[in-house]
Amino acid sequence: MKLITYRLKENGSEKIGILSQDEQKIFPLSQFDMNYETMNELIENMTDAELELLKSKAKREPEQFLFRDKTISAAPIVNPRQDIICLGINYMAHAEESARYKKEDFGGERPFAVYFSKRVNEAVADNDVIPAYEGLVDSLDYEAELALIIGKDAKNVAEEDAFDYIFGYTIINDVSARNLQTAHKQWYFGKSLDGFTPMGPVIVTKDEFEIPPKLDIKSYVNGELRQDSNTELLIFGIAHVISELSKGMTLKAGTIISMGTPAGVGMGFVPPRFLKKGDEVVCEIEGIGRLRNVVE
Repeated sequence: MKLITYRLKENGSEKIGILSQDEQKIFPLSQFDMNYETMNELIENMTDAELELLKSKAKREPEQFLFRDKTISAAPIVNPRQDIICLGINYMAHAEESARYKKEDFGGERPFAVYFSKRVNEAVADNDVIPAYEGLVDSLDYEAELALIIGKDAKNVAEEDAFDYIFGYTIINDVSARNLQTAHKQWYFGKSLDGFTPMGPVIVTKDEFEIPPKLDIKSYVNGELRQDSNTELLIFGIAHVISELSKGMTLKAGTIISMGTPAGVGMGFVPPRFLKKGDEVVCEIEGIGRLRNVVE
């Protein structure tokens, strides 16, 4: 099931719904007698029984719907409750290209997962813009990533139970200012500028994928294929990450974990190929969709 957040054109109010199989129609959640106003509320409070009932009703293609092109796109989780937890250097080929760009910042052995956080005041919707920050950023980069959403509070989770705590998956473009990232010797500022977290276009519930998901992940810049990999090549897998983090912190329902990006980012080219105004970036993950944004 694909869940979507959208806004009504007449008043801009934020709503949640289910995307039809042909992805042309939205079935508003309100018609199913479920009073969740935002995706955060739904994830935090929906019971397993309600979720199964919703899936069953959605398959029957309800009569009440909106055509998708008559609404305004929104990120599936517009305002995350907490910073997004991110994985750095989590595909081997990306580790190699990162070290080639700046060995002092990205090189060296890493026997443990690299975690960092990304502040998101408001996630950027599909077809919305990525700000260029001319004068502040001279090395704007893209990173297509698979992100998981925790569905219930997770603490001291065993690896074999990790997928029981996942609600679903979405796409994140971990937009990065490389000059800020390397100048400050840590990644928070260079990853967290307003507009640096395109997300979407939907959340797909976990039952749509095998465990662990093995999904093609790609990105395109102005139609040119840049990243082309598969999530089965993660160095540290989803179960490991959930289990390790939950040993020391409670992963609250609604927590977003972005699993890292494969090779093919702008800084990996020789010379680097960073984004500029007018560039179109598309991040694509099999079974989830395409997240398109333009730099302005």
